[in-house]
Amino acid sequence: MQLKKTLHRLAGREDGSSMIEVAIVFPFLLLLFAGTAELGRLFYTYTTLAKATKVGARYLSTSRDATSSDATKVAAAKLAAQSLVVCGYTNCDGQTPVVAGLTTANVDIPPIIVQSPTVKYWKVKIKNYNYQSAVFNLATRTGSSSSTFYYALTPGTTMRYMP
Repeated sequence: MQLKKTLHRLAGREDGSSMIEVAIVFPFLLLLFAGTAELGRLFYTYTTLAKATKVGARYLSTSRDATSSDATKVAAAKLAAQSLVVCGYTNCDGQTPVVAGLTTANVDIPPIIVQSPTVKYWKVKIKNYNYQSAVFNLATRTGSSSSTFYYALTPGTTMRYMP
């Protein structure tokens, strides 16, 4: 009879039930938190790249060298704009890029868009930049490069030339 009472009393206790609920819910909360942080990093990177293209387009839209008849001056202005997009300076020697992995090869500046003799536009666009996830990057955990997930980010800005 004593054993039956003891078993009945132990079966009715709820001391560890909240710990079991935490153990069940915690992985989902952790995944939700990590996903939110990763989404924040993705938006931050895209916004930074978009702002960088605006800086490059603004530089070209106000530079007299950008529409010069001298091809070397135009090339120098484009190179300076690419450097502004990548690192924030007109010369990127020794400077860190605004976003990890960004190089001048990722910055596309096509020829000036002429709509009329007085209306011209410069376009600056990021191409071939792959955002790699830090939290959900399986390659770092498995040692395999084939399991890397990435998102191609291609922000761009078109700005009117205003000499």
